[in-house]
Amino acid sequence: CKCPVCGKPAKRETNTMPQWAGSSWYFLRYVDNHNDKELVSREKADEMLPVDMYIGGVEHAVLHLLYSRFYTKFLCDIGVIDFDEPFHKLFNQGMITGKNGIKMSKSKGNVVSPDDLVRDYGCDSLRMYELFVGPPELDAEWDDRGIDGVNRFLKRLWTLLMDSKDQDIKATKEMIKLRHRMVYDITTRLESFSLNTVISGFMEYNNKFIELAKKEGGIDKETLETIAVLISPFAPHFAEEMWEQLGHTETVFKTGWPTYDEDAMKDDEIQIPVQINGKTKAVVSIPAEASKEEAIAAGKEAIAGKLTGNVVKEIYVPKKIINIVMK
Repeated sequence: CKCPVCGKPAKRETNTMPQWAGSSWYFLRYVDNHNDKELVSREKADEMLPVDMYIGGVEHAVLHLLYSRFYTKFLCDIGVIDFDEPFHKLFNQGMITGKNGIKMSKSKGNVVSPDDLVRDYGCDSLRMYELFVGPPELDAEWDDRGIDGVNRFLKRLWTLLMDSKDQDIKATKEMIKLRHRMVYDITTRLESFSLNTVISGFMEYNNKFIELAKKEGGIDKETLETIAVLISPFAPHFAEEMWEQLGHTETVFKTGWPTYDEDAMKDDEIQIPVQINGKTKAVVSIPAEASKEEAIAAGKEAIAGKLTGNVVKEIYVPKKIINIVMK
C-alpha cells in the first residue's frame, strides 16, 4: 500500500493495540472474517449479532467487557452496525480453587495437573467432574476423590451399552417414558445453565435404565442413541465411541438434539394414599386420568375391611389423595 500523506510505498502496522483493547472486538470479525473490504458486512452483522451469551470470569468486567461495549457503541454511532450492546446475556463462571477455597497458584504449590488426571481417568471424566462439582457461577473446591464417582458413572453407562447393543431389545412403555423424561429434564437443566444438575441427572437416569435392563434384558437402541447425543457436549469422546458402537459412521455431532413428547412422559397409573378421617390406611394404584367416582371406588375397595362406621363424606383431590370421612 501507499502512504496516504506522501504517496510513497508503506506497510500498514496492525500490532498497535494492547491486550484487552485488541481482543475486545473479535466477535464482530468472527461472523465475516474473510471480508477484505470492511470490518463486517451489515447483512451478516444483522443476521448473527449481537452475541447471544458471553461467558467469562468476573475479572474481565473492568477491561475486556468495557472495551467491547465502547467499540460496539462507537460503531453503532457511525453506522457500521445497528446495535449498541455487544452481548444479550453475560454469565460469570466461578473458579476451581485449592483446599480451603484458596486460589490455585504455582507459588502456593496447590496447582492440580490436568495431565495426571487425564492420564488416570480420561479427559471426559475430568470435564464432567468439573461441571458436576457445583453450580457453574460459584467457586468450587477441588477434591480428587470426586472424579472417581464420575468415572464410575461412565463405566456403568458403557457396561449398559455393551450389554444391550446386540440384544435387539424392543422399547417398552417404561423405556419410552423414561427416555422422553430424560430428554426433557436434561434439556431444561441445560437451558437454565444448571450444568451440575445436568450431570447428576445423567447419573439418576442411568441408574433407572440399569434397573430396567435387568428386567428386560437390555435397553432399546433408540434410548441408547438418545443418551449418546445428550451426553455429547459433556463427554464428547465417550459419546463418539457410543455412537460408533451403535453402528453409526458419521460423527454424533451431525445429529440433531433429541426432542420430547409430553404425552409420552405421563404415567399410565399413579399411586395415591387412601385415608380414613385424615389418617393414611392404604396406598392404591389408579389410572392417571381416573374420574372421582373411579378413584373413590378403588380407594374404598383398598380399605374395605376398615370401613366400620357410616361414611359421611368422600373426598378426592385429583392425583394426590383419597379421604373417606366416617362417623
